Amino acid sequence: MSSKAKNILIVSITGVIIIALFVIFFLTSKVTMNEDYVSGNSAGNLNNGGFFCESNGRVYFANAYDNNTLYSMNADGTDIRKLNNSPVSSINAAGKYLYYAMTSGSKKSGGDGLGYMMQTSGIYRSNLKGKSAVNLDRCHIVSMQLCGNYLYYEKYDNKEGTSLDKIRIDKKEKQTVANEIINPNCYVNGKIYYQGTARDHYLHALDVATDKDSVIWKGNIWNPIVQDGYVYYMDVSENYRLCRYSLSGDVVEVLTNERIDMFNVYRDYIYYQVSSPDAPALKRMMIDGSSQETVQEGVFQNINITSSYVYFNGFDAPVPVYKTSTYGPVNVTTFDAAKQAAIENMD
Repeated sequence: MSSKAKNILIVSITGVIIIALFVIFFLTSKVTMNEDYVSGNSAGNLNNGGFFCESNGRVYFANAYDNNTLYSMNADGTDIRKLNNSPVSSINAAGKYLYYAMTSGSKKSGGDGLGYMMQTSGIYRSNLKGKSAVNLDRCHIVSMQLCGNYLYYEKYDNKEGTSLDKIRIDKKEKQTVANEIINPNCYVNGKIYYQGTARDHYLHALDVATDKDSVIWKGNIWNPIVQDGYVYYMDVSENYRLCRYSLSGDVVEVLTNERIDMFNVYRDYIYYQVSSPDAPALKRMMIDGSSQETVQEGVFQNINITSSYVYFNGFDAPVPVYKTSTYGPVNVTTFDAAKQAAIENMD
C-alpha cells in the first residue's frame, strides 16, 4: 500500500472514530423526556419536605443521620446506599433521573445528626445513582414538583421575593410563571392544584399546558392534596380541621374536628399531626375519616409515606427518625438502618 493510500486510510478511520464519538456523546448527553402526566413525588410527601420519594420499588431519601444527604434503599428498607455528599430536599424521581433541591458548603462541627453543613441552595438533576449531577438553577427552593418534562418550583429571593418558576428537565425554557406564592406540589392530570395564598384561600388550578390559572372552588383551604376525585385539605376557617371536598359532587365532608398541623394522604390512609396543648399526637385514619387511631403521642413533623413505611421525626428534632408500617398495625420504631448506614459512610 502506498503512503498516500495509508494516509487516506488513516484519515478515514480517524473520521469514523470522531463521528462515532460524537454520536456516543450526543446519545449519552441527550436527556430522556417523560410523558406529560408524570409527576415526581406525591403532594403529601412534598408538602412535608419531600425527604422520601419512591419510584419503581426504590426509595430515595434524605438521611437525617447524615446531614440529609441523598441515599437510596429498597422499599422494605434493605440495601441502603449513599448517593452523594450534599443535603437534599424536595426529592423527585421519574424515568432515568432524580431531581432535588440540594444544599452544599463547608462542614462545621455541631448541629443535628453526624455533622452540619453551611447551606446554599439549587436545583439539580442526576441519574438514579446520584451521579452526573447537573445544576438547573441556583436559587433557594421552597417547594418543587416534576410536571411531565418541566420542574415547577417556588423559589425565594431576598430582592425579588417569592415566585413560581419553571424549567425543562434538559435545562431549557427557564421562565417565571407567576410573581406570587404558588405551591406546585399537587400535580394531577396536567394541572397544579393549590391554595390562592396571595389573593384568597380558594382552590386554584394551573394548567401546565398554558400556565393559565382558574378558580375551581371558593373554599378556605390549605395544602390541598387531590386523590381519586377528592381534595383533602386543612379548613382555615374552621381552626384547620381536616376535610375533603368532592370535585364532582361539590360536597364537603369533615374528617376530624381536631386542629391539625400537617397531614399526608396515601391510598387508603391519612396520617396527620393533631395540634393540641394537652394531647398532641400523630394519628391516622381511613380516607373517609373512619378508624381513627393514635400512631404516637407527641409533636411530630415531616410525615413522608412510601408503600411500606411512614417516616416522621419530632418537631425541631431531625433525629431520631421514626417509622411505622403504612398499612399494618401501628408499631413505631426508630429508623436504625439509616443511622447505621450513616456511621458506615462517615468520612
